[in-house]
Amino acid sequence: MHSKLGGDYIFDIQYLRMATQDMEDQVRKLIGALDSMSPGTYIELYNSLRRISGNIQKELSGQPVLPDRLMVSFSETTPKEYDLVGAKSYNLARTANILGIKTPEGISVTTRACKDFMESNGFNSIISAIKRESMNGQKSLEQASAEITEMILSGTIPPDVRKTLNAVRDQLSGKSNKGLGLAVRSSAWGEDGTNSFAGIYESLINIPPDKLHEAYLTVLAGIYSPSAIRYRRRLNYKTNETLMAVSFQTMIDAKCSGVLYTLSPTAPRENTVIISSAWGLGSSVVAGESAADQFTVSREKPYTQLSISIQRKEKALRINRAGAGTVEETVPQHQQTQSSLSSDEIARLVETALNIEQYFKKPQDIEFAFDQNGELVILQSRPLLIQTQMDEPPASLLTELNTREKIFSGKGDVAQHGIASGEVFIARKDSSLRNFPNGAILVVRHSSPSFAAVLPRAAGLIADVGSALGHLATIAREYRVPALLNTENATEILTDGQIITLDAEQKTIYSGIIRELHLYQAKRESLDETYEYRLLRRILRQVEPLNLFDPSDSNFTPVGCETFHDITRFVHEKAAEELVEVNIGTSLDSSSPNGRLKLPVPLDLTIIDIGGGLQNIDLEAESGRLSKKRIEKEQVASAPMTAFIEGVSMAGVWQSSPVPVDFSSFMSSMTRTTAPQLAASASIGRNLAVISDNYSHISLHLGYHFTIINCYVSDNPADNYVYFRFAGGVTDAERRSRRARFLSAVLARLDFSITVRDDLVIARAKKISADDILYRMMVIGVLVAYSRQLDVSMVDDYQIEKYANNFNKLITSRIQTTIGG
Repeated sequence: MHSKLGGDYIFDIQYLRMATQDMEDQVRKLIGALDSMSPGTYIELYNSLRRISGNIQKELSGQPVLPDRLMVSFSETTPKEYDLVGAKSYNLARTANILGIKTPEGISVTTRACKDFMESNGFNSIISAIKRESMNGQKSLEQASAEITEMILSGTIPPDVRKTLNAVRDQLSGKSNKGLGLAVRSSAWGEDGTNSFAGIYESLINIPPDKLHEAYLTVLAGIYSPSAIRYRRRLNYKTNETLMAVSFQTMIDAKCSGVLYTLSPTAPRENTVIISSAWGLGSSVVAGESAADQFTVSREKPYTQLSISIQRKEKALRINRAGAGTVEETVPQHQQTQSSLSSDEIARLVETALNIEQYFKKPQDIEFAFDQNGELVILQSRPLLIQTQMDEPPASLLTELNTREKIFSGKGDVAQHGIASGEVFIARKDSSLRNFPNGAILVVRHSSPSFAAVLPRAAGLIADVGSALGHLATIAREYRVPALLNTENATEILTDGQIITLDAEQKTIYSGIIRELHLYQAKRESLDETYEYRLLRRILRQVEPLNLFDPSDSNFTPVGCETFHDITRFVHEKAAEELVEVNIGTSLDSSSPNGRLKLPVPLDLTIIDIGGGLQNIDLEAESGRLSKKRIEKEQVASAPMTAFIEGVSMAGVWQSSPVPVDFSSFMSSMTRTTAPQLAASASIGRNLAVISDNYSHISLHLGYHFTIINCYVSDNPADNYVYFRFAGGVTDAERRSRRARFLSAVLARLDFSITVRDDLVIARAKKISADDILYRMMVIGVLVAYSRQLDVSMVDDYQIEKYANNFNKLITSRIQTTIGG
């Protein structure tokens, strides 16, 4: 469904209904499967499913789903609040929160507040009737607009919304410069998003705190100005999409202000930034009502000024310190023909603007100001329309691409389409993501969700291994970061600091920056969109975002599931845990062959075959009881189990001799209570492996520690995973914790996602090739044997790195030799 947002597909409302119903059915099956494993334990998942499905049905029936929040501060604005605050406020908030760029402090009174205002006054039905009269020719558009506007201005603000406006006043009044009011700005659905709505809606400047209620109604009424009605009609906006958030912002006492285009919309091939600026406030510059200086600046460092046009600026718009609004003042004679921006300010402004463009992944139209202290403040950022008349790559671009060096082409899976250029940052095990530079291309071995934190600042993403269905791919799509996964060896081919261009459209990486590709991409992106497109985007907010990451978090519950993605994540995690709880010995099907595995190491392991896991064998359970017959390891046909056996039985690894335990550690083990969820495998008195041809669930109770291994392998990397869970030990808590950190260090080198809490280790690897999964299962087998009594030796923190390095050498010298390098 997300791929439909790329613009290459045509779809209608019926497609959305069918696709969402199919998703709901699949998620319900997942919940049912988990419920069959643990009846009634996770019954709240059905309520979460009903809630999410209900929200989707509301969207499909034309009822926007808005959380019950009437205000959101800029500092707490996340992608989840996009529909509540509108694109204009969202863009400004994210510019500050993600990029650390200074913007006015602000609070959004949300679209939910607008919806409540309209419904409490009964305006929706009246407005619909007036609009029908206008469409039928009974009233002119201007008459309809005037009637609706007057009605809104005289409307009664609901008590909760009035209380919210008072809270906004109290919170922001103390943050404004002394004697200054607040800016009250529109942020309607669609505004400054895919469509600009530039200059269509109302914004007010320097409003005194006691006039915020009136200002709020004025901005709301702007929804139905003649120009706004015409604009929405042209874009086929429905009545249910006519929602307005209003942002209240601290005023900036501007020395100078203006507007900047990060790329010339009429001459994009020149690769320049266009700036207009003047003294004072910039609203007259944006409106084209006053003389302004013009600067054309190179997009390349050191941002050379290519052309300058200094105008006589006789008047400047300033804040009215004696009251509300603005006043026009005469500019001192010596400043009238002086440049409103210094060379240093131009360089800072261009660098900041290009960082914003990099984050939003398209050219930007930016409003800015320099305050009286010379500090740059971004006031607004919206997508910039680039003029185009072409659909196919021009011959000149194809010729240019043929002359450029291709590092590789035709490899990998596209997770997010697009073009990205920048320096390579290879995330190695010893590299810190804190050093990730803005606008770099992130190159990783595996597409782990641990890299999600830097994606908003990344120009692109390249992974050796990964799935377009994985968590990191989902996040790349959310942030529109061009992403190419499964390239096999990008981390080996590319080098840190290397300048490249990633063409995720054609699965190609070029050496250097190819501006023509960026230009073509910018031209291809159409800013027109259909109602179905906008609806799909809102539906996907109920489907795609992932809010549940760490199983130890307090919100990792059925009630905490806010999307279909959350439910699938929760089910997968809990299914693995529930397998630990299953008492297989009392529920064994008599048709399941089973027996005790014969190994050259002292591991008493019972195997139960649930389908193709054993070969050349006829060992059936007797009246549902486990068999005592022996199974040779050659009779194991399960691919993941075979890999584990090869590792756990490797010669010279298993420590079977007694290990001396000090008295305090012995007493610690005697007095410690084992967590019930970790002791389940002991319920039938032995270690268990439930296997099929491509699946293994291994539950081990070795002394005082417990290990769970869950693995599925197939030819489809998207389905593959291995789950490892370890806890316990015979020694005190500190030594057990050191062993846990040792396990974490070893597994991190294999690109597992890892959670460590005291002596508990949970590690996962998924969506990688069958060979990679089986290699990890073999290593886990060695790790089980190697670390069985290792906590006794963990007398200090130095031992963690020592044993991790020793284990790495062991794997390098033995396992790689076993599998032929």
